[in-house]
Amino acid sequence: MSRSAGATGPIRATDARISARYRGTAGAPTQDEDPFRVENAREMAPDDARELSRLFFGRLRTLEEGTREYQYTRNTLIEMNLSLVQFAARRFRSRAVGGGLDMDDIIQVGTIGLIKAIDRYDPQREVEFSTLALPFITGEIKRYFRDTTWAVHVPRRLQELRIELAKAQEALTDVLGRAPTVKEVSRHMELSEDEVIDGLVAANGYTSGSLDAVAADGDEPSTTTATSRPLAERLGDVDPAMELFEDFHTLAPLLEQLDERARRILQMRFGEEKTQAEVGAELGICQMQVSRILSRTLARLRVGMLTQ
Repeated sequence: MSRSAGATGPIRATDARISARYRGTAGAPTQDEDPFRVENAREMAPDDARELSRLFFGRLRTLEEGTREYQYTRNTLIEMNLSLVQFAARRFRSRAVGGGLDMDDIIQVGTIGLIKAIDRYDPQREVEFSTLALPFITGEIKRYFRDTTWAVHVPRRLQELRIELAKAQEALTDVLGRAPTVKEVSRHMELSEDEVIDGLVAANGYTSGSLDAVAADGDEPSTTTATSRPLAERLGDVDPAMELFEDFHTLAPLLEQLDERARRILQMRFGEEKTQAEVGAELGICQMQVSRILSRTLARLRVGMLTQ
């Protein structure tokens, strides 16, 4: 009989209630007997899960996808092999904790890899399922770190280069007794200095700080005293071109409302920096007319911008 959910210790294969037909022994299930039935599959010992998985994979190939029996067999395979996900996830515990991630999220991501491995596993190739599943699980977890832990998205090539740079810098530091230069790193990795610099710059996008984080003025350590201010108040300054941009944004629709001659005079006077006499000569009007048109047009634009 199968153990209850509250039993201590892992579930053994003999605890699972499976039809004798699928254990390779004599006998057949009755009409009402479920040919495969495993209770507490998550608590099954890894060795027993491995043996039982072979039977379930064989059964899975005989079932039609989408049926209730197929879903039950596939789900049981997932639950029996969750220990593979936990085993693979332990490798990433330090990275998860250091990156402020929850291990439960890592387990869920690894389970996606396990499901993909189950859907692609072919028992006829006589390859151990764990041999296929572990690369799928670790690959899924690594993609999760690649896509979610970077504060700024950078190309995958640079993400991988950051890891290689970190290893090279650590190795050279041990040898040289100091931090290596870009030239030394490039020679060690057989890369150009520009490629090394690209990798170092990309590494800055791995983590980020909040603009709301409190930092002390000057070189004093960060505190929560009255002299401390959020980074947003300490970094950057008012962009002097911002006001000009706003003026242009407001002026554009007003210029479209002018007639062709007024816009042409503005273009020649302020865009091409011609004198009023040169503008009048080109348009065939006197300088006085140019002056009047400019005064009238500028006054109209000024009023329009003040009322926006």
